[in-house]
Amino acid sequence: MANPLYDGLFGRHAGKSTPFLHLLDGSTVTHQDFLALAARIANVLQQIGLKAGDRVAAQIEKSPEALALYAACAQSGLVFLPLNTAYTVDELTYFIENSGAALIVCDGRSETDLAPVVDKLGAKLETLNADGSGSLTDKARSMPSTFATVDRGADDLAAFLYTSGTTGRSKGAMLTQQNLLSNALTLVQAWRFTGDDVLLHALPIFHTHGLFVATNTTLAAGGSMIFLPKFDLDEMVARMPEATTMMGVPTFYTRLLGDPRFDRASTAHMRLFVSGSAPLLAETHIQFEERTGHRILERYGMTETNMNTSNPYDGERRAGTVGLPLPGIEVKITDPNDGSELPQGEIGEIEVRGPNVFKGYWQMPEKTAAELRENGFFITGDLGRIDEDGYIHIVGRNKDLIISGGYNIYPKEIELVLDEQPGVLESAVVGVPHPDFGETVLGVVVPEPGSTPDLDAIMEAVRASLARFKHPRELIVLDELPRNTMGKVQKNILRDQYNDLFAPA
Repeated sequence: MANPLYDGLFGRHAGKSTPFLHLLDGSTVTHQDFLALAARIANVLQQIGLKAGDRVAAQIEKSPEALALYAACAQSGLVFLPLNTAYTVDELTYFIENSGAALIVCDGRSETDLAPVVDKLGAKLETLNADGSGSLTDKARSMPSTFATVDRGADDLAAFLYTSGTTGRSKGAMLTQQNLLSNALTLVQAWRFTGDDVLLHALPIFHTHGLFVATNTTLAAGGSMIFLPKFDLDEMVARMPEATTMMGVPTFYTRLLGDPRFDRASTAHMRLFVSGSAPLLAETHIQFEERTGHRILERYGMTETNMNTSNPYDGERRAGTVGLPLPGIEVKITDPNDGSELPQGEIGEIEVRGPNVFKGYWQMPEKTAAELRENGFFITGDLGRIDEDGYIHIVGRNKDLIISGGYNIYPKEIELVLDEQPGVLESAVVGVPHPDFGETVLGVVVPEPGSTPDLDAIMEAVRASLARFKHPRELIVLDELPRNTMGKVQKNILRDQYNDLFAPA
């Protein structure tokens, strides 16, 4: 037996003294040094009593040490659960409790707030700060730089990623070693990654895009990354000539286009720009190609599946589409009512099947059965069509998911907070177009009879309860919400009504 994920991504670089991470301060971390750091952390995890299959929840800032924790979990056979750094303690409590995490790793600033939650569960707590300091690395310093990799099978769990539903109850998507490794190897081939590639990495690593797409693909190819803590326009422009590839969300590209320094000369060394996590406007495609001579490659993935489709590396990259199914992955369009496959060109629900598709939702067998068919097809909840050339067009979602700046936002979670506020009878939250973020959050509230809601106080309550990326950009007061004859709120009418609210002047 072996450990497919560790062996296929990390272990194959043992002894390589070539750079893996190029850091903001100009220093580098070699593959060899990175693996030694990961091994020391793995020894800490073993020493504190963790065993294969245990969950490790991590709400930590992006750093080489944070990435090494992911590698250490893979080597130890632990299930890695990265959590958005913007989540509040209230939000984190559910994820920690639901996953049954044996260890929580957090920023030192959160230790006091999280300690009672961790104590209640009988879990362990370690700290890891953005600068690499913390109790975890303090302990790792005295540990051996080698670790006996724990045997795992292809079907063993490697990670949990939580994805909320419109009911507001978050679901833990269980990703196996095979799910992650197979997708990385597929993307290496599809996007022509090699050991010579240098990826400009400004994405967060608590998310599929930054961790399992960008990082895993780079590791599988043996390349390196310019590892920026976050998107910083000056740094992106300055480091672009050192890179060969970049992955980003549409917001990255619109902001780069807003800077005159970003031009053909600065991108001359680049071979590939990839965009995902939210739809890219056709106008952005056109402006980008005119400015740089490069055509952005757009692709489509999900928390539960990693990447499903991609526009071709060689061939036409069509704006407004997410390309063709990746090798080994099947995509079909079905009738949402009965699951029957629809004729080419008709709009229906997108279903996917392949080695990338997750194992199911943690401790939610009914939800798993409802969305993951016995034949292996996953019902994505996205609506789309396949054109005559096989390109997939996503036309909407049958759930009211909002994707803003690459983050998934679920209206029900925000509505629950709005509905609790004094003077509010009910609320509806919708996504409306935004030139920078693709979509942004709009909140609509209906007052209780005789009341005038205090919108400033409502926003204060939202800020206290929810991560910043979920905050409504604007609150609007209406006398009533539009409803159909069955009493269901017609959010499509609200979206249409406020479609141009944030349009450029």
